[in-house]
Amino acid sequence: MTKSRTNPKVDEFLSKAKKWKAEYEKLRNIVLDCELTEEFKWMHPCYTFEKKNIVLIHGFKEYCALLFHKGALLQDSHGILIQQTENVQSARQIRFTNLQEIVEMETILKAYIHEAIEIEKSGLEVNFKKTPEYVVPQELQTKFDEIPALKTAFEALTPGRQRAYILHFSTPKQSKTRESRIEKCMQQILDGKGLNE
Repeated sequence: MTKSRTNPKVDEFLSKAKKWKAEYEKLRNIVLDCELTEEFKWMHPCYTFEKKNIVLIHGFKEYCALLFHKGALLQDSHGILIQQTENVQSARQIRFTNLQEIVEMETILKAYIHEAIEIEKSGLEVNFKKTPEYVVPQELQTKFDEIPALKTAFEALTPGRQRAYILHFSTPKQSKTRESRIEKCMQQILDGKGLNE
């Protein structure tokens, strides 16, 4: 197999990068050495194997990262994978704050990428937590009891939309804030719309 070709959209992304430019370029070279197909998805360089997402390069204020789409399935023998938030079920990141870290980890990064490719080849899938496994906040249950039409409308939503609402309503520590969020979203739920629609 020959080395993957670069994607013009990624070239453009890199040319416009104000922060992490050298880090992005090094990460790109490492990933391309692993013979993945370079694409541009979700406004970031994304690398695929047989049209399946393997790894994405992205940056934040404090760090840039390689995001493994099925990172939860990786062995992580070096203990370097990070779960962005407790609600992220599959993806894991390896974070960097400077170019030298990437250079020093090149061999390890390639090993993780090759492992991710093997996971994809094997057909392994992440077992996602099902929507019914999420705890419905008491404030939402109270509204369901008061307004049966709200419960009916909520149950008619897709599992992903239900999950988004449950996570949105569950996040605040104070009951008053949870109640406020539910009040603001009630009409959307009754209209059969998701959280961000």
